[in-house]
Formats: sequence, C-alpha cells, structure tokens
Amino acid sequence: MKYSIFWHRRDLRLNDNAALYQALKAGGPVLSIFIFDQNILEDLNNRQDARVDFIHQELQRLQKELRELGSDLLVLYGRPKAVWTQLLQDWPIEKVYTNRDYEPYAKKRDAAIAELLQKENIPLLTKKDHVIFEALEVEKKTSGPYTVFTPYSKQWKAKLDSKKTAAGESFYLQSYPNENYQQNYASLPGNFEIPSLESMGFAPSQLNFPSRLLKQKRIKKYEETRNFPALEEGTSRLGLHFRFGTISIREKARKAQKLNATYLNELIWRDFYAQILANFPQVVGQSFRPQYDQIEWRNNEEEFEAWCQGKTGYPLVDAGMRELNATGYMHNRVRMLVASFLCKHLLIDWRWGEAYFAEKLLDFDLASNNGGWQWAAGSGTDAAPYFRIFSPESQLKKFDAELKYVKKWVKEYGSRHYPQPIVEHKFARQRCLATYKSALNQDNA
Repeated sequence: MKYSIFWHRRDLRLNDNAALYQALKAGGPVLSIFIFDQNILEDLNNRQDARVDFIHQELQRLQKELRELGSDLLVLYGRPKAVWTQLLQDWPIEKVYTNRDYEPYAKKRDAAIAELLQKENIPLLTKKDHVIFEALEVEKKTSGPYTVFTPYSKQWKAKLDSKKTAAGESFYLQSYPNENYQQNYASLPGNFEIPSLESMGFAPSQLNFPSRLLKQKRIKKYEETRNFPALEEGTSRLGLHFRFGTISIREKARKAQKLNATYLNELIWRDFYAQILANFPQVVGQSFRPQYDQIEWRNNEEEFEAWCQGKTGYPLVDAGMRELNATGYMHNRVRMLVASFLCKHLLIDWRWGEAYFAEKLLDFDLASNNGGWQWAAGSGTDAAPYFRIFSPESQLKKFDAELKYVKKWVKEYGSRHYPQPIVEHKFARQRCLATYKSALNQDNA
C-alpha cells in the first residue's frame, strides 16, 4: 500500500482546501503532514514569537480533527530536504500534494523538494489556494502583469464574473467539499506527537489571538468603521487567519461580494500584491521603481529606535507603534501613517521599517508587507507620490479626534513625561521633498 502525502503549509484547515481536496478525491490513503521549517525558525529573533505559538496551537486543533476522522497529523521539525529524505525512507509514497506559495524562499524550497521526489518518480502536485487569482491569471489585454491596482481590480472582478455556476455564483469562489472523501484519509492509530515549542527552542507567547469567527454586520459596516482605530470591531482582524490559511479566502470573498464592495477590495489588494511578488521577485530588497534606490536615506539609528518604541512625540504614530509592540497588531490606517512617517519625516529606508513589521506583525505576509511599505515610500507599484506626505496632526484630527486610541496606548500623553516631537512637520516635509527630488532628478539627468 502506498500513501499520498498532503503537505500543510499556509493552509492549516481541512475544509475548502484545494490540494487536500485533490489528494482525497484521487483516492487514499492520504497522510497529512506539517514541517516546522528550521531554516525559517532560525531566522526569528524572538524565542517567544507568537506566530510560532499560533501555528503550534492550530496544529493541535488540526490533529484533533484528523483523529476524529480516524487519521492523524504527522508534525516534523527540521530542514525540509532532510525531512523529506527521511520521509522517503519511512513511508511508501506514491504522490505528494501541496498548495502553492509564491515567496522566493518557498519557491526555491519547493523546487528542491520536487527534484528530490522526482528521483524516486514521485510527483509533487501543487494547487492554488491562498489567493483567488495567482501570478498571471489576471493580466493586461496586451499580456503581462498589471502594476497599477485600479485596472487590475476591474479585470479581477470581470474574471470573477466571467464564469458562473448553475447557482449563479462565480466558479472561482466554489468551495472544495472534502467531506465527500473523508474515508480516504489514512487510517492511523492517532499516536503521532507534535514537537513541543521548547524542543524547537521556543516558548509560549503571552499574546491573545483574534477569533476566526466574524459577524456579518462587521463586514456590512466595514466602509463606515475601517478608518477609526479606536473602534475595536471596526476591521475584520482576520489577517492572521488569512496568513496561515486557518480560513478559506474563497469563503470570505464569496461573503464579501454580497456584503461589502470595500471589504472585497481589501481581498483584491492581497491578490494584487501576491502577483506582484510572483512576477517581480526583485521587490524583496529592491525598490519596484529602481530610481527610488538612489534616495540618500538619513538612517539615524536613534530616531529609528524612537519610532520603534513609540516615542516620536507624534501621538497617533506612537500609539500605533505601541499597539504593535504590545499585541502584534496595528490598525491599517495607522500602518499607513507610521510607515509614511518613518520614510518621509525621518528619511529612514523603508526596508528598515519593513523588517521591523516582519518581526512584530502577527499577520505578517511578505507580499502585502513589502507592497505596503513600498507604497508608503513612493517606490512601489501604485505608490503614493513622493510629494504626498501625511500630516500626523491632520490624521489625528480626522481619525481619532476624541483621542480614545491615543490615550489607550500612550498613557503619558498630555503630561510632561511625553516627549516633544522628534522633528517639526513643516521642516520634515520640505527636507523630504528636496531629498526625493534630488534623487529622482539624477535619474532624469
């Protein structure tokens, strides 16, 4: 008897899982596995990284669900190539199924595993799962990827509507009914042990994780509430669950399509940045617009540390950074402001801020994080023009006029203990304009 392996990565669920559905549909027995990737974990600075704890908790839930089906989840720790070499010795494997990942490291890893499996005549079968449309599925009429969001989103919606099921729903949003093939899970005694956090060099986090359950009324009101950080239920808080695939993007897009066009637009932004990363992998480490790499950043380390700690003297910026440091989350409106402030008020390289967010955000996603930071710096696709510089004071008056958000996170605000502004806004604006203009004029010289 040979096994089909389903390799969980950023799809920690059994329901509506594209590659898992294909594995089960093809016939059993299907063995589900997850690998704690030592290459990734070794790069994490925080031994209490909440994302590792979150994955660990979700794997326990997943294992419990599989055991209730008479199967089990095999969780391993190590470098993927070494783990797969051992798997090939321990299990008679016929096929391997997994969902695609578009990050540069993931693509390199998967190519290496595919090559390893091919030597044993075992195919690595991959499916699209964590986006609605991938890579070049939505492309210009003249061919090639879109690099501006608005025409991309129009074409995205047109493609969604282009193929309908008999029930009138988009073919692209159909669920994968895994329950029809549950008997094809490998029958196992349920005695696999998940490696402890401690055995991998980690400890449990003290952070609370947002629920994957979301009331429809929150999505219905999303357009009205999404810009106000003091509202605890103003946004969906589902980013963490999208990142690790504990919920289905198809299910949420289907609901968003019926409930709120603005929320659907946020899901389209996810796809947009994912296809930018897939088609332009150089954005990792480089500006999408190369001329922006000529900017002479000040990169003052003391000012960067003040920004990290939320001690810039600009209350909305500081509140956002302190919320991030305390919870692993920051409101989207505030993310735009703190990113713009770092790049344009302090003239600190967007890559410094991108790396800090990558370390702190629970919902860190390489494509979206990179896209958002390059947007703020003016160097990316569809970017805010360099002369658009957010006024922290204006943003505060518009989106936290009663100071509820600020007072929640900046307890000393209004007292003598709160720092003076790190830089004067008008001066910073003029300095930024001159610096950017000088760099971009070099390109035109």
